[in-house]
Amino acid sequence: MTFQATPGRTPQGLGPGAASARFPNLVPAPGPAEANEEEDEEEEGPAEIHLCVLWNSGYLGIAYYDTSDSIVHFMPDAPDHESLKLLQRVVDEINPRSVVTSAKQDENMTRFLGKLASQEHREPKRPEIILLPSVDFGLEISKQRLLSGNYSFVPESMTATEKILFLSSIIPFDCLLTVRALGGLLKFLGRRRIGVELEDYNVSIPILGFKKFVLTHLVSIDQDTYSVLQIFKSEAHPSVYKVASGLKEGLSLFGILNRCRCKWGEKLLRLWFTRPTQDLGELNSRLDVIQFFLLPQNLDMAQMLHRLMSHIKNVPLILKRMKLSHTKVSDWQVLYKTVYSALGLRDACRSLPQSIQLFRDIAQEFSDDLHHIASLIGKVVDFEGSLAENRFTVLPNVDPEIDEKKRRLMGLPSFLTEVARKELENLDSRIPSCSVIYIPLIGFLLSIPRLPSMVEAGDFEIEGLDFMFLSEEKLHYRSARTKELDALLGDLHCEIRDQETLLMYQLQCQVLARAAVLTRVLDLASRLDALLALASAARDYGYSRPHYSPQLHGVRIHNGRHPLMELCARTFVPNSAECGGDKGKVKVVTGPNSSGKSIYLKQVGLITFMALVGSFVPAEEAEIGAVDAIFTRIHSCESISLGLSTFMIDLNQVAKAVNNATERSLVLIDEFGKGTNTVDGLALLAAVLRHWLVLGPMCPHIFVATNFLSLVQLQLLPQGPLVQYLTMETCEDGNDLVFFYQVCGGVANASYASHTAAQAGLPEKLIARGKEISDLIRNGKPIKPVKELLKENQMQNCQTLVDKFLKLDLEDPSLDLDIFMSQEVLPAATTIL
Repeated sequence: MTFQATPGRTPQGLGPGAASARFPNLVPAPGPAEANEEEDEEEEGPAEIHLCVLWNSGYLGIAYYDTSDSIVHFMPDAPDHESLKLLQRVVDEINPRSVVTSAKQDENMTRFLGKLASQEHREPKRPEIILLPSVDFGLEISKQRLLSGNYSFVPESMTATEKILFLSSIIPFDCLLTVRALGGLLKFLGRRRIGVELEDYNVSIPILGFKKFVLTHLVSIDQDTYSVLQIFKSEAHPSVYKVASGLKEGLSLFGILNRCRCKWGEKLLRLWFTRPTQDLGELNSRLDVIQFFLLPQNLDMAQMLHRLMSHIKNVPLILKRMKLSHTKVSDWQVLYKTVYSALGLRDACRSLPQSIQLFRDIAQEFSDDLHHIASLIGKVVDFEGSLAENRFTVLPNVDPEIDEKKRRLMGLPSFLTEVARKELENLDSRIPSCSVIYIPLIGFLLSIPRLPSMVEAGDFEIEGLDFMFLSEEKLHYRSARTKELDALLGDLHCEIRDQETLLMYQLQCQVLARAAVLTRVLDLASRLDALLALASAARDYGYSRPHYSPQLHGVRIHNGRHPLMELCARTFVPNSAECGGDKGKVKVVTGPNSSGKSIYLKQVGLITFMALVGSFVPAEEAEIGAVDAIFTRIHSCESISLGLSTFMIDLNQVAKAVNNATERSLVLIDEFGKGTNTVDGLALLAAVLRHWLVLGPMCPHIFVATNFLSLVQLQLLPQGPLVQYLTMETCEDGNDLVFFYQVCGGVANASYASHTAAQAGLPEKLIARGKEISDLIRNGKPIKPVKELLKENQMQNCQTLVDKFLKLDLEDPSLDLDIFMSQEVLPAATTIL
């Protein structure tokens, strides 16, 4: 900051020679819109997951680190099959960037890792396989790594013994494989410097907590099923700035149900969708919250809570920055809003029925630590000043020493103006003006304009002044007075900044000491956000609460609807479905093309899935039994990278169901066998269904849609109570076929492909010829060419030949009639005769 005095004029506070340094209070604070823009710019980088796994004596030890929240997740020792199905499920779900394991493994793990590394089609990319020496997974050294780690959630006041007891309450040290996997993971993180690649080596990897995850009670659903049922559907982002990496959710079940206001609520909802569960306690606890918010008298409360959710921000990212001392100005503002919104959620939930577990947890676990954090931030942080200077500044009356230095700094303008006036009196009369400036880290300097006579460096010397530098035609000197100012006032700006940084560090320590409550706030708030989103969708779309019956082997759906199709169609006809018990376990659905068979199958699958994630469902009533898996063969998920034919992909999908489906699985098969010869396709379909029917009561719940009417006509399936035939109701109105889209008992008489062809716009002649050939084949008669078409072609060929004769010039000496007859007449004659 500069101040100058000019003879004959009143000294001005800011003259034309002002330097770049400014006082905080002289810069206008940004408005709310600008502050929000800064807040919106705080985006988290792409998350990476690093998985460590050990396999020994039929048991798995699994741990992984998620860079999005800096938390280590672990699964206690769990038994697994030699084919490592449990490990495959974990890999499919978390999609790790790298897989770390010991170099000493048996052939089962070696085979699994080789298969994993060869999956070139894996999205977004196949994981990196990292083999560490087996010594890095030693039990004792792994325990030592865990106990010696620098964790922000462990109070610094704890002794070594207390720290061991504290960590023992979180980490299952009796699960030896898990402990070894955790030790190997920490070794890998430290070696790769995950998250702190550019930091000093003494900066440790930020770990904000340890969390247990389990995969028990989960319903098995593969990626093909998620795709064909449109549970998830990613599309390229329309923004030109996100073409390379940005994806948005298209028309999908997740897309219409995701009304979450905070990022972590959306993340949890997606996790629920990838982990449908059979845990009735968990499912009913979700449904209780949704049902409460669907009551008309609770609508205002639901909307108020949803508004508060929009202020719950990325707390783990902020805590990670605090751990690394990278906290930004906007982080304090975001944390302040998040904590006060959490207090608002706590106060609201305390007024709600405490019989609902979620409300009780929020009321109890959002402790006074939140109020302490909010109070500290509110009393210490000067948000306006921090945004203005783009650094952490504190409010007045926090530190008397800082206040005194700021007061001196604020009084400098008038004081330095007076100093500049006195300096000007002692300078050569040719110098018209001067100013005294203050530059952080350099101190106070006397600045005078460069005179025309000052050409060479030697001309810059002035008696009694020490030349420092030339900048923008201004000469800068140290004088006796500026040296005295340096000694008297010191480097005020840097001293204030250093002391405020120290206060920020102390405030960070206070927040990090209460990181556990902030993490718990995020868990409960995201759960409430996800359930509020499901309640909002259920209210708008008219969903009802499903019921669960472990004794029921199957599903019962009354007037169910397809959740996506009903939003796209002007009218939608609901249909019921009942499978299991005396209603049969194999439903064979026939009907004309485009009559709604595929929609019916998907509808059953989606309603079952929605019930298994704890959502209300699009049906008047739904009763869901014990379902352990959903398998589908509906659409061929073709991919060039797979190197498989369409029919081979279909066979793989069916083989997966045949090899893994149990008596509690739901299997949806649509038009299987159409990708090959009709007889072979029909035989395969019949063989697959008979394989399941032979199992009797152990047969899965199967819905099959097919146009192979011979399956029924030739009685390829055994008669019995397990099989029930359904069809889509239609009515012929003259030459038109009317679809009612209603499921009823019975078998379709024909596929009515010609009606569908007419709707698709095929020419009438083609449709008529197709019907004629179909009738001939059905009656076992030979197929003959169309006589009228042959006659018309003969006439055209004759006319072409006549035209060639008429164009002949018999007087042309170069004409060779033998060549004309052999090349023109004889080939044409073969098409005429």
